[in-house]
Amino acid sequence: MAFDSFRQFIEQLEQAGELIRIRRPVATELEITELADRQMKSPGGGKALLIEQPTVNGEPSPFPVAINTMGSWKRMAIALGAESVDAVAAELGSLLQAKPPMSFREALKLLGTALDLRHARPKHVKTGPCKEVIHRFDQPGSDRSGRSGGSDRSPQSPSTLQPSNPSTSFPTLHAGTAPLPILKCWPLDGGRFITLPCVVTRDPDTGERNVGMYRMQIYDDRTTGMHWQLQKVGARHGRRYYEKGERMPVAVFLGGDPVYTFCATAPLPDGLDELLLAGYLRKKSVELVKCETNDLEVPANADFVIEGYVDPTEPLREEGPFGDHTGFYTLPEPYPVFHITAITHRKDAVYPATIVGVPPMEDFYMGSASVKLFLPVFKMNFPEIVDIALPAEGVFHNLVFVSIKKTYPMQAYKIMHGLWGMGQMMFTKYVVVVDEDVNVHNTSEVLFRLCANTDPQRDSIFTRGPA
Repeated sequence: MAFDSFRQFIEQLEQAGELIRIRRPVATELEITELADRQMKSPGGGKALLIEQPTVNGEPSPFPVAINTMGSWKRMAIALGAESVDAVAAELGSLLQAKPPMSFREALKLLGTALDLRHARPKHVKTGPCKEVIHRFDQPGSDRSGRSGGSDRSPQSPSTLQPSNPSTSFPTLHAGTAPLPILKCWPLDGGRFITLPCVVTRDPDTGERNVGMYRMQIYDDRTTGMHWQLQKVGARHGRRYYEKGERMPVAVFLGGDPVYTFCATAPLPDGLDELLLAGYLRKKSVELVKCETNDLEVPANADFVIEGYVDPTEPLREEGPFGDHTGFYTLPEPYPVFHITAITHRKDAVYPATIVGVPPMEDFYMGSASVKLFLPVFKMNFPEIVDIALPAEGVFHNLVFVSIKKTYPMQAYKIMHGLWGMGQMMFTKYVVVVDEDVNVHNTSEVLFRLCANTDPQRDSIFTRGPA
């Protein structure tokens, strides 16, 4: 099913017994992280949380925080509007394997698939719920609500990995006078981070849109970091604007149908629109509205939209530290600065968030769902692949288990090198290839085969790469 709002998704989680409401005030500085981490580490991913009264530097925020909403197989399936993630994977697999019909019945079935694809294309509308409240910051010193456009907080200096004082005030963004409940997740983090931003950019030459997910550290009331690494599509778009000497328009949206968030993290081939995939998964076109201060388009039913630009000629700024999957902090590194020109939102907006840390966490289920859905794509490139798993112990993408139908010697090496050449797989440190009869989703079984049936000198290969 297609969700018309993030609140509708939350209501569905509650009806399924997958949501806990917390009605007392909870601080966005560390406290929400503690509550969410306990749920994420619970058997089966625990429950989603809806924090109804988040506080920001002791000040109440009118926007509830939803976290761990996709942190289990059941909630992941609900987000995709399906009975199970496997059912969605099977449907996508049959689409990729479609062949010319050999009978009238097959022709009708193929026609139904084609109609589904027709409705997957995004469509444009004049306005939507994401514009129910509009705050523009086109000119320094003013916005549509009359609030000063400048921050009354000095920019936070990058952390030097010293524990922060609990009474320290950390900058956040504001929609008018209302503070957004952006989390400071871990004690030594450099500040608050938006952790589920869907970042929209466009290639200035081809016009191709990309929706990616890059964390955003809040520097002050009007600027954030933009953590797009060099290999990311957003960074590539930025380089093209740099070559032209032009400002790069950027739009960030949060909430709306949860499938948007999933698609922003999906390992799609270059040039394939994430919002086209979203339309296919939700069986309904994504309605897009034009931003207030640039020409980019965002889903009309998003909860929040943050508009702005990145100036490729501007010096980079240090971002971080950031508590990461490994249990250690990623140290500060220079990244582009995002300048905010407008914030729009629903009147009843809910702020979606997640936290990153030692597995298992919410992103384990999101990443594993991507592997299930895109396994048919891997099989199109490597027909001998039977199954793929990214175990939680591998910290998301550091460790990959692959089972294959082996037909000739050294075939495993071909698969290893092939996978290392596919998108995010280039960051995989360890690839373990096993026979087709091994259940790669059972880590104990894989480790038994690895220890019992391999000769490290004969069966190991070392190579250099981005990881």
